[in-house]
Amino acid sequence: MELWQLSASDASRRMAAGELSSEAYTQALLGRIAEREPLVQAWAHVDADHALAQARACDREPRRSPLHGIPVGVKDVINTRDMPTQHNSPLYQGHRPSEDANCVGVLRAAGAVILGKTHTLEFACGGQMPPTRNPLDLQRTPGGSSSGSGAAVADGMVPLALATQTGGSAIRPAAFCGVYGYKPTFGRLSFEGAKHYSPHLDTIGLMGRSTQDLALLAQIYRLASAEELQPCQVRGLRIAICETPMWDQAEPEAQAALQAAAHQLAQAGASIVRLELGDAFKDLTQQQDTIMQDGGRGAFLPEYLAHPDRLHEEFRRKVENQFGHTAQQMREVLDAAALRRIDFERASAGFDAVLTLSAPGVAPMGITTQGMATFNRIWTALHVPCINVPGMRAANGLPIGMQLVQRRYEDARLLQVAAAVADVIDKPG
Repeated sequence: MELWQLSASDASRRMAAGELSSEAYTQALLGRIAEREPLVQAWAHVDADHALAQARACDREPRRSPLHGIPVGVKDVINTRDMPTQHNSPLYQGHRPSEDANCVGVLRAAGAVILGKTHTLEFACGGQMPPTRNPLDLQRTPGGSSSGSGAAVADGMVPLALATQTGGSAIRPAAFCGVYGYKPTFGRLSFEGAKHYSPHLDTIGLMGRSTQDLALLAQIYRLASAEELQPCQVRGLRIAICETPMWDQAEPEAQAALQAAAHQLAQAGASIVRLELGDAFKDLTQQQDTIMQDGGRGAFLPEYLAHPDRLHEEFRRKVENQFGHTAQQMREVLDAAALRRIDFERASAGFDAVLTLSAPGVAPMGITTQGMATFNRIWTALHVPCINVPGMRAANGLPIGMQLVQRRYEDARLLQVAAAVADVIDKPG
């Protein structure tokens, strides 16, 4: 195994044992970027000298945390004080914030190396497309809007990356690229210093190569403790299979993959129960979209006022409320989403996790699409934590992501169960 192939958790163990330096690991990742970036185009900004300077500083210091010396990629809608944050927007070319976002500040305090900024859909919601390609098939999308984060982790360019999710922007690219993606409970991880789209939905997401990698990040962000993440077995777990009201929009191979994953878990000793969401959930996807789109009225107002002729038409439409959202409509959709949260808490009580699809199928062909958030929107609206677990495959070998969901604030239990489920459905070979 070459150094760039090491997961964050494996590299951390070697660094703790004095068997690996941050400089050597960072250099190996930079070598992988130099080799693959012309094809994958995952990065908006990488400064190799700056990354190596951070790594050397880490090697000189006492270890601050298990994340000490581990490189991390940061989605380019999240502020970094020492490198550009450009949002894939012509309005922000060369823009350098004076402060780190909260989530980046936590990484620095833990001793992580901020390797660079990963490509995103403009402002993580529309406009200009990123150039990023899926490293598993360069003719296909990596998903979005956290395109670069998913592709960079999948291609061995970086072991960990920050993402964001307002609809399905972390879970979907994780599914398409075959990596582990985690959207925490809404509000558990501060969004301060990241570009808002919808304050009712925006969530920082985390990506890694294994559940152990996600656990490293979860502990750093105080989403779970080491004690809460002690290993558990699949045998005896109660897992609900949820097709969701969008089931007819899933590709047949994806439908079969969910049933196959449930069968594997049952064979491993889990109790599998079907969970039907009531009729009230059928409108939640559209309600989520209304909440999300309405957020753009304020999110892009500064750019609209300062650069009305240069701002992409898609953002102008949002600010001008060309969707025609009314005060009464917004009250109704926000109240409906709040009631569905209560309904889901009751329906899922007693289950260790809910298993559903991460996306309608494999990554679509072409990079002018980022795929559909069909199987993400309701969970984002419900504010629940979600984890993409790779392992299931289509006939062409591309990944079909399985999504595990838990009730709000049950992040630790979800991470624990995801590790056990991954041992069953994501076995090597």
